[in-house]
Amino acid sequence: MNKYGAEFLGTFWLVLGGCGSAVLAAAFPGVGIGLHGVSLAFGLTVLTMAFAVGHISGGHFNPAVSVGLWVGGRFPASQLLPYIVSQVLGGLAAGGVLYLIASGKAGFDLAGGFASNGYGEHSPGGYSFQAALVTEVVMTAFFLLIIMGATDKRAPAGFAPIAIGLALTLIHLISIPVTNTSVNPARSTAVAIYVGGWAVQQLWLFWVAPIVGAVLGALAYRFVGGEQQR
Repeated sequence: MNKYGAEFLGTFWLVLGGCGSAVLAAAFPGVGIGLHGVSLAFGLTVLTMAFAVGHISGGHFNPAVSVGLWVGGRFPASQLLPYIVSQVLGGLAAGGVLYLIASGKAGFDLAGGFASNGYGEHSPGGYSFQAALVTEVVMTAFFLLIIMGATDKRAPAGFAPIAIGLALTLIHLISIPVTNTSVNPARSTAVAIYVGGWAVQQLWLFWVAPIVGAVLGALAYRFVGGEQQR
């Protein structure tokens, strides 16, 4: 149960820190952190919690990562469902806390999106379904490739959280304009449930595309990593 608790807390922190920065601080008058700040916030959540609890659970904090590591031969199938449930519950709890905070400001309206992921008219930059699909698949594939490479026993020891956190920052810098960046079904679910409507209707894409991307990334690393992979 300590592993599942670690995944719950790690995903909670990812959603609260990442989505919280987008909802509360991205456009704050005069000193808003903008796209760059939100991107960095997501990377910092993973970096900090990977150092804090990664040694307990492996620091997935993301259903797509868990699936990808299973495909990559790094994670047992028997723990896959409990990990995913823990991650989704952690994300939903963080979404609830964020809602309590954000709704404390006069004029707060969920119609603003609440950091939900979307495509078409709900894409920050007006990008199409096809663009969103390709973005989420490719970004998650490279995220898994980086995770598996950084945690390979042949990689420099102790630096994996830094590489993974910076990778997530880079992914957000590229893809926030397209989908508001998911690459994590738990993160998407955590806020979409509170928005309802279009956010829930489009949520399926942000489960399917990251998982497909994770599988492709894991298979790619198994190909290039060879037999000596961890």
